[in-house]
Amino acid sequence: MFQDNFLARYSRQIVLREIGLEGQKKLGEKSIVIIGLGALGTVSANLLARMGVGRIRLVDRDYVELDNLHRQILYDESHVDRKMPKAEAAAERLRMVNSDISLEPVVEDVNHRTIEKLVRDVDLIVDGTDNFETRFLINDAALKHNIPWVYASAIRTYGMTMDIVPGETACLRCFVSEPPPPGSLPTCESVGVLPSITHIMASIQVAEVIKILLGLEYSRELLVVDVWTRDFIKVNVTRKDDCPACAKASYEFLEGRGYKATVLCGRNSVQIIPSKQTDLDLENLAERLRKVGEVKYTKYMLHLAVPPYELAIFRDGRAIVKGTTDESLARALYTRYVGI
Repeated sequence: MFQDNFLARYSRQIVLREIGLEGQKKLGEKSIVIIGLGALGTVSANLLARMGVGRIRLVDRDYVELDNLHRQILYDESHVDRKMPKAEAAAERLRMVNSDISLEPVVEDVNHRTIEKLVRDVDLIVDGTDNFETRFLINDAALKHNIPWVYASAIRTYGMTMDIVPGETACLRCFVSEPPPPGSLPTCESVGVLPSITHIMASIQVAEVIKILLGLEYSRELLVVDVWTRDFIKVNVTRKDDCPACAKASYEFLEGRGYKATVLCGRNSVQIIPSKQTDLDLENLAERLRKVGEVKYTKYMLHLAVPPYELAIFRDGRAIVKGTTDESLARALYTRYVGI
């Protein structure tokens, strides 16, 4: 009976010469972790669960909000009303789609203390994150534990994706040697994102995930897509002999490099200090953030009110997040509005 259900469920994949019966069985034996269950992560999780990847760990620290629903396809208004964690909501939906696979929701912040336990026992890591800080952590952990991962990103109308296989391809730090300075990149909150680009990038990402899991030839290029202009650009990224991560095995981000969060005693606030001082263009940042909250700024600092939180952002990249003593929440708010 199980064999009949298996053949019926995956019949359209089994007839694909790229997968076949043996390939489908192999997918059922594989395990992956999806880090980040936003616009990209929900599309990837949906496809990979339907395609029969045997064990999927779903990781996200956040809960479902109304403004997620226009692009994050596993959630609905009931999840918003119940304030469900994204990992639990995604697992709830996917269990109704495919009860034959194992789904492991993890409601946890991904940082240098948690990343290794989340990835060390899987065959592949799927990037569903929205910031470079977490991607540099993924890159270090993947290299250290010899686990392939597939990077993807999307904002406005364009996105990028690249396969990273330890020992075979360039890694993230061959492509982006250092995290961009705080405030230097736009965020979805300030410039928006077209839902179709997240679907396109996640769909390409999933195709590459399947290739790697099945041991097939995969892409070794960075792909840049703009859905608005219909441009598809391939970029060769070569391994750097002096790359600190893949060439020298220096895993700085696993050791805690990155921005620091410190609870300020008695103030219901958390101070965020980036790993490098910067010189924020507060005027430009203020213009972007006016779309999401009340903004006031001087030449020394910017104040953003997004009730129930307030952010005081200083020119050197430091910020005080008022309204919480949760360090991981403060870092998430910093990433969401300042970007890193």
